[in-house]
Amino acid sequence: MSTPSETHKRKTPTGKLYAIADIHVAFAYNQEAWAGLSPHPGDGLILCGDIGETVEHLRLAFSTATRCFDTVWWCPGNHELYTLPTGSSADFRGEEKYQQCVEVARSYDVLTPEDDFVVWGGQGGPTVIAPIFTLYDYTFKPDDVAVENAVAWAKEQNIEATDEFLLHPDPYSSRQEWCSELVKKFEAKLEAAQAQFPSLPFVIANHWPLRKDLATLKFIPRFVIWCGTALTEDWHRRFNARAVISGHLHIRRTDWKDGCRFEEVSLGYPRQWKHCAEMGLEVNDLLREVLPGPEPPENGEAPVQWRRYG
Repeated sequence: MSTPSETHKRKTPTGKLYAIADIHVAFAYNQEAWAGLSPHPGDGLILCGDIGETVEHLRLAFSTATRCFDTVWWCPGNHELYTLPTGSSADFRGEEKYQQCVEVARSYDVLTPEDDFVVWGGQGGPTVIAPIFTLYDYTFKPDDVAVENAVAWAKEQNIEATDEFLLHPDPYSSRQEWCSELVKKFEAKLEAAQAQFPSLPFVIANHWPLRKDLATLKFIPRFVIWCGTALTEDWHRRFNARAVISGHLHIRRTDWKDGCRFEEVSLGYPRQWKHCAEMGLEVNDLLREVLPGPEPPENGEAPVQWRRYG
């Protein structure tokens, strides 16, 4: 029997680059939708986190993605990092769970944050594709709330992330400490890539938004503390990003800041994109084109575009 890497060999894309996040294939509805992914010969795809919770979910998603796209990138979301009480990942916590996911991705020749950044030579290139992993540190909070009180502040409105029970920071003492180390690691990696490719723009892909002002949650505003870190606020400027891709919010939107395009590319839970399905849209219609993408607005800024239908 052939191994996944023998069956799915990565090619160098010459076409377009797409992205999608939060496909949550643990849900049968989403799993069936993902199985309908169409072939995209010559194109690339970024899977921007929250594929699922288990090794089996990753294998299902990667096998389909690599059949349909020439090159696939992946960065982890919080759901990939969950430790469930039973199953293939029951004994894996924190950094070890992340590394388990990385190994599964590599078995399908999927590029991860642990691999060298690749220069995109397809449409819209050359551009450095930089998948990263930063987690969160509760600094997406009001100024008058101390970081150590942020979770209690959220609980005042009965908001508490499942992460508090299933996402363990081992071997670090806290999620904040793990986030701090990840930020240092990927800051250094981005700096090194910028020194190597000083004239090239970047596409940065991270499950969590890089900026607090892009984490707008109308119905559960205090969930924002689990949505990123203030330490990445200026990374789009520092690292010459032409686009920043994220998920996590389950609210598709496009923003322009300082000439950089920010794309939230979530699919979401079945109930959250059911209205799209009812209009005849499928997962193929909800893939977001990253490159070549549109030209920036004249002054580099534009009102938010809420992309309810993709």
